[in-house]
Amino acid sequence: MPSFRSKSPGDSETPGSKMLTEIREQPVALTRTLEACRKTAEELRRRFEKARPRLVVIVARGTSDNAAITGRYLIEITTDIPVSLAAPSAFTLYGAKIDYRDALVVGISQSGESTDTNALVEAARKSGAVTVGITNEASSALAKIAEFVLPCRAGKENSVAATKTYTAQLLAMYLLSYALGGSIRTDELARLPQWVERVLKLEGRIAETAERYRFMTRTVTVARGLNYGNALEFGLKLMETCYVTTERFSAADLMHGPIAIVEDSFPAFVFAPGGVTWPSIRDVVECLNQLKGDTLVITDVRESETRNLPARFIRVPAGFKPRGPVRDLYTPIPYIVPGQLFAAHLSVQKGLDPDRPRALKKVTLTM
Repeated sequence: MPSFRSKSPGDSETPGSKMLTEIREQPVALTRTLEACRKTAEELRRRFEKARPRLVVIVARGTSDNAAITGRYLIEITTDIPVSLAAPSAFTLYGAKIDYRDALVVGISQSGESTDTNALVEAARKSGAVTVGITNEASSALAKIAEFVLPCRAGKENSVAATKTYTAQLLAMYLLSYALGGSIRTDELARLPQWVERVLKLEGRIAETAERYRFMTRTVTVARGLNYGNALEFGLKLMETCYVTTERFSAADLMHGPIAIVEDSFPAFVFAPGGVTWPSIRDVVECLNQLKGDTLVITDVRESETRNLPARFIRVPAGFKPRGPVRDLYTPIPYIVPGQLFAAHLSVQKGLDPDRPRALKKVTLTM
């Protein structure tokens, strides 16, 4: 097994694992992706101004499915168009012939070679849907099957655990929302790489925090709204790279029964940006404390508002205020970075190889 050394505070030159290297590459990957997608986003915007889809359907697997869930919130919040997440096996295994006329069908795949995703996108296009592929591989099957492509320009991702391709996919979803007439500003998207750069400076602190969870074997990850996909993605990273059994919940769903699993010293990780989700998230943190859970909160909420909350905090640097009513609109991309760093460092601290999780390959083929 390769020998990795976790980055120490102020040790900016420590290379670490490939996963860590790729996490640190995200500001550049986001900048390239934004530039690469602009032309297609404007073309789609002109098309949708003439004929707006009645429905958006997104199909994806794994990390890409978590990006799809964030995209669902994003599109519905900013455009009022209903969004559905496809069930590929309804088509590939059960032979359902779904009518996709007047719909936009979006396939998301890092490799562009996900067989069931591609099969559904191809069938949807034949049935009359507008189809869009979001992929990191310009020569992939998905790029050929879809009518339009929003290209991720994350560069080659060598670690099995997806990091920079996930945030590139999220950025592509913002551009798709923009193309659909959503309240997304491309000048604000251009500020996200700098925000991520500032979050990356927390790496030393996050590595120190991860060390105290070295013997963790089970946990829950919690969020609500736009960051729910991040709770799913962080949980996936803990399972993939750290072999930690992770239950992943919307804060609302957690309170409908699963919170009963929390007991003394049970670890819980909570995404808690300021905005409309903050009051309900704060209530969840207080409930976790009543159950004597060990809670770590990722937040940009002012310390004066969290001082009395019984939890540990990773404080995300404040970004920028969107020119609109949705305060947490642009938080999903910078907010996942602490989770990525945490998982990458915890994996090494557990003596594992985050780049090569057992039983996993970079491209997974399912039907």
